[in-house]
Amino acid sequence: MGTEGVSLRERKKLQTRAVIWSTAAELFIERGYDHVSVAEVAAAAQVSKMTVFNYVSTKEDLILGPMEVHLADAAHAVRDRRPGESVVAAVRGQFLRALAEHDASVGLCDSEAVLRVLRLIDRTPALRERRHQFALRAQQLLTEELESAVPGDPHLVKVAAAQLMGARYAVIDHNSQRLLAGESAAAVHPDAVALAERAFAMVEFGLGGYGAEAAG
Repeated sequence: MGTEGVSLRERKKLQTRAVIWSTAAELFIERGYDHVSVAEVAAAAQVSKMTVFNYVSTKEDLILGPMEVHLADAAHAVRDRRPGESVVAAVRGQFLRALAEHDASVGLCDSEAVLRVLRLIDRTPALRERRHQFALRAQQLLTEELESAVPGDPHLVKVAAAQLMGARYAVIDHNSQRLLAGESAAAVHPDAVALAERAFAMVEFGLGGYGAEAAG
C-alpha cells in the first residue's frame, strides 16, 4: 500500500502494522506458530501487547490480517461495474487485473516473504481454519452486494456468489501451489490467465448475462 497523500499519523500506523506482521511471520516461521505467544511478538516488535490487539483481533490475524483488505474485492467489482456489465464479467475483470499485477491476493506473488507465509499457513491448522473463515466472509460480502444490486430470488443470489467465489478460490489455489512448487509468477501467469478465463466461462455458461440489466 502506498503512503502518498496519507497523513503522518496514518503512515506511522501503517509502519507499525508492517513491523508487527513481519515480526510475527519471522517468529512463527522460525519457532512454529503454536510455540510463539502474542506477548512474545509484541516484545520482539518493541510494542505493547495492547498495541498489537489494536491492529488485530486474533493471534491468527497477525499473519492473515493483510488478507482482510481483499475480502470485498469481488463485492466491490460488482458494486462498481459499468452500466450493462454482467456480474460475471465484473468479477472476472477484477481478477484478471490482479493477475496482471502478480498480486498476492490471487496467489500470484512469488516474493520469498509471501511464499514463506504460504508455507506456514499450509502447515498450521489454526491458520488454515482462519483462512477458511475469511473465504466464507468474502462470499457473504459478495452475497450481500448481489442482494442489493440484483433483484430476484435471494436463494439464487447465494448460488451465484458461491459459484463466483468457488471459481476465484480454485484458481488462487492452483496458482499458489505452482509457486510453492518452485515456479515463478512470470512463468505461471499465462496459464493462470487461461485457467481463470475457463473457470469464469463455466460460471458464465450457467449465469449468462445475470445482473447486466440491473447495472443499467
